[in-house]
Amino acid sequence: MKRALIVVDVQNEYFEGGALPISYPSNSFERIKTAIAEAQKAGILIVFMQHTSLKENAGAFVRGSHLWEFHDEIKAIKPDLYIEKNHASSFVGTDLNYRLRALGIDTVSIIGYMTQNCCDATARDASQLGYNVEFLSDANGTLDFENTAGSVSAEALHRAFLVAQAFGFSRVLTLNEWIPLLKKD
Repeated sequence: MKRALIVVDVQNEYFEGGALPISYPSNSFERIKTAIAEAQKAGILIVFMQHTSLKENAGAFVRGSHLWEFHDEIKAIKPDLYIEKNHASSFVGTDLNYRLRALGIDTVSIIGYMTQNCCDATARDASQLGYNVEFLSDANGTLDFENTAGSVSAEALHRAFLVAQAFGFSRVLTLNEWIPLLKKD
C-alpha cells in the first residue's frame, strides 16, 4: 500500500464563522492534528484541501478572508500537496487524482470537515476512482443540521454517514485503529 492522508477543509469557518460550528465528535480537531503528526512520522504523503466558494456574494469560504484560511494550528504545518477546491469532492475540478496516481498512491485516508459533505464526497469519489479508502471516524466532524427536509443532531448525522461509508465506500476506522497500519507501509 502507498497511502496519502487527505486533510479536508480544516478552515477557520468551522471554528469562528458562527454558521458552521463543528460540534461532534467533540475532540475531532485534536484527532485531526494527531493523524497529521502520525502521518508525518510515518512518511505518509499529506494533502491539504481548501474549499473556496465560487458563488457571487458567498456567505462562507470566500477566498482571501480570515474564515477561508486554515486554522492557525493547521496553517503551521507544511503539507506535501496543497490543492484548492470549489466542489464538495476533493477530486472534482482538481488535479488531485492525477497527482496521487503520478506518485503511485493507491490508498487514501480521509479526515476533516464536514463528515456528511466534503469528506463523504471525497471518499465516495476516491472509491469510484479505484482507491482503497480509509475514513477516520473520530478525525472527521460535523454539526447539528437543519434544512427544509428536517433536522438531525450532529451525532446522528455523523453516525449515519459512517454507516453509509462502511457499507460500500470506505474502511471506517478510529484513529487508534489507523495508526498501527502506518507502520505496515
